[in-house]
Parts: sequence; structure tokens; C-alpha cells
Amino acid sequence: MAAEFIVISIGTLSHNRLWNETAAVRTSHATTTLVRDGDRIVLVDPSLPGAILAARLNERTGLTADAVTDVFLTTLRPVHHRGLDLFENARWTAHEPEIEDYRNHLQELLQSAQRLSEEDARRVSTDLERLGRVEAAPEKFTPQVHLYPLPGPTAGCAGLLLTPPTRTIIIAGDAAITSDHVMAGQVWEGCEHRELALESLQDLLEVADLIVPGHDNLMLAPREGWM
Repeated sequence: MAAEFIVISIGTLSHNRLWNETAAVRTSHATTTLVRDGDRIVLVDPSLPGAILAARLNERTGLTADAVTDVFLTTLRPVHHRGLDLFENARWTAHEPEIEDYRNHLQELLQSAQRLSEEDARRVSTDLERLGRVEAAPEKFTPQVHLYPLPGPTAGCAGLLLTPPTRTIIIAGDAAITSDHVMAGQVWEGCEHRELALESLQDLLEVADLIVPGHDNLMLAPREGWM
């Protein structure tokens, strides 16, 4: 049986430079996608708050949170996992370099605790504790669902590559931030490593038939003249 996917919630940016927006005009949230292959149900980027995400999941699939076997985070940027605690029974995963980089970031913040408020220090400690539950993602979740590293937006940004018989799908996270950015051959201005992000974008465009961007609806991959 072929792997299947469905977009649970379409994400958006707080501001989109391609729309001539220079400051936040809305609340950013990432696109959340559900992947099924056999008995594995993988939720990618649970970005919405838990109660909202639970309702959206049921509206789109008829499932409840306890049916999800795995949660995969394309990045550990907080906007991508607001609803993570909803999936207490699932295995939480991310690309190993992303886990290491984010752990180092949080530890550096704590070491600078004198510059943090008490509330912020408590939040960082809580984030570190939650990070301890996030495991290194396997190279394959199932025979048709593969980890697909896409560094650049963050050090360990990664997507999922789905390989059903008739097409190739990449759930790209912030490596393909919106469809407008992809069509313009541009990456998100907030990328940690812009040149590496451009390489990742070109790589996924050479492989994918369909792309699920990090903050937009799914799109057909352009084949020619994208840059």
C-alpha cells in the first residue's frame, strides 16, 4: 500500500517580504502534515496550540492525538512545535544535528542567565527538559518515508521524503518556506546559512514532484526556469 499524506493545517509567515511586508502583521505558524504508511502515523510540525490542533486533526482525518505514533519536527524553532505536548504517547523526533544545535543554543542561554528574567530562565529550563524527549530521527520511518536533510534554514533542518510508486513528495519545512519563495528561487530571509539553504532548495526541486512548504499549502515542484 502506498504512503499517504494530508495537510492538517496550512501555515503562514508573520510577514512575507515578497508581499512587501516588513513587520509582523499576523501570527506565524508552520504547516502541519500527517503521513500514513501501514501502521505508522507520523505528524510533522505540530505548530498550532494543542486544543486547536486536536480539533483540526479530527476535522481533517477523524483521528485523535493518541492515534499518532510519531511526531517529526523539521526544525526545533519554537513556532514549529507549539502543540507538541498533545502527543504524549508518540515518539518525538528530529534530525540529530538539529537536536544538538538547539541543545547548545539553550545551554548557552542558561549560561547567560544573568541576562535572562526569572521567567525566561524557567522557560529555557523547561525547553531543555522537553528536548530530552526528542530522539534522533531514523533514516527511514517506513520503507516509503525517509528522512531528508535540508540544512541551511537551521543547522539541522530536515524534511521527509515520501516515495509512493507514482510520485515523489518532500515535506520540506523551512527549506521551502512558501510557494512564492520557491517560484522566485528564494529562501527565507531568516535562514542561518543562506548559501546552504539555496543548495538545499535546489536539491529538493531536483527530486520532488510535490512539495509541502514550511509555511504554505502544498505545491507542484517547478521543473524549469525557477532561478
